[in-house]
Amino acid sequence: MSGRITSSIDIADIDMTKCWFNPGCAASIYKPYLIEPMLFLLQKNLGEIKYHDVCCHHNPDLPAGATIINNCAGCDRRFRSEYQGLQTITFWEMLDSMKELKLPDYQGITASVHDSCSFRSKPQVHAAVRSILRKMNIRIVESKYSGMNSVCCGDSFYSHLPNKRVIELQKRRAEQMPCTNVVVYCIGCVHSMTTGGKQPLYLPDLVFGYETKPMTNTLNTYHNDLNEYIASH
Repeated sequence: MSGRITSSIDIADIDMTKCWFNPGCAASIYKPYLIEPMLFLLQKNLGEIKYHDVCCHHNPDLPAGATIINNCAGCDRRFRSEYQGLQTITFWEMLDSMKELKLPDYQGITASVHDSCSFRSKPQVHAAVRSILRKMNIRIVESKYSGMNSVCCGDSFYSHLPNKRVIELQKRRAEQMPCTNVVVYCIGCVHSMTTGGKQPLYLPDLVFGYETKPMTNTLNTYHNDLNEYIASH
């Protein structure tokens, strides 16, 4: 377990006139229909939050003191570490702060949670995700490696290891989940849990009542599509 904790900005300190929502490249490819309702939910409850679709691999071109609300662990890490003057907070922390928010009722289904490895040092995100799941009447069965003890779903090793080895790591991570249903909040993790034979439940889908469809495309296809999108945004 890592002892390092990365804090988020206090929601009360966010200047909503200098606040943008960035859903991330992977979500914009795989679940583009979710972007509008996610942004609308933020605007309805928190004020004039603007849309931002510049990939975190490129200069975001935002003013100093800007806050990016993100949906992707990789974006959160890259925006706050590589671009001076930016602050980040997750969509899940913002959502959990909304009072009397109406969410779907999943009638006590059981699910494990795979925490994105880039959020390993953010227990406040793990807590917000689980709070939202409980509000939707989802019973959580934790795996041994969760929260700050979470390990990579395997996808981050793509291009660093042969594809065969990456698939082995994806399957190993899926096997560590005690439930067939696995809640994820990263598109790469959707792919990994599908590969490992689990039923991924993408958290934005759960919030808006959509079905999460398994990702059966190959590693190369998935990452080629992602890299093309990154290059153009």
